[in-house]
Amino acid sequence: MSVNVEKRVDGPGSDEHAEQAWELKERIRSDEGVLKQRRRFFVDAYRRSKTHLLFLDEDLIAFASARRDGYILFLAVAPEVRGEGLGKRLVAEVANDHGSVSCHARATNEEALAFYEHIGFEIERLIENYYEDGGEAYYLRLGEKSGLREKFSDLFRR
Repeated sequence: MSVNVEKRVDGPGSDEHAEQAWELKERIRSDEGVLKQRRRFFVDAYRRSKTHLLFLDEDLIAFASARRDGYILFLAVAPEVRGEGLGKRLVAEVANDHGSVSCHARATNEEALAFYEHIGFEIERLIENYYEDGGEAYYLRLGEKSGLREKFSDLFRR
């Protein structure tokens, strides 16, 4: 991975990089069948959240949008840079802002579930018919049973 990875942030109310985030999300949706949000929902949620973005030169390669309560609305890492620690870095950015971090993941998205489990998320419950297409989701949480800082200290020692 190049050392030219730059972090940028769009705060609540900003959509400066929303179009680039939408394009990355749509590329992943097209290739992998996940991240199936509608454009209007995505843009509205993006504007209401704080989004951490990672750029390689001027290309958006990863982003995470989180609500004010630490709930991750969107987490996307370009396939060509997965395994480089970017997803973990983005979750750590969200964790720096919140006492706990949570999210939903499609029950059939084994790659996402393995990632979240690897960094210490725990499945709290299965939710049937969570997605518009009737798909099930797991609700996951990090930082609930022990301190979030302790969990991330453990994570970065791995």
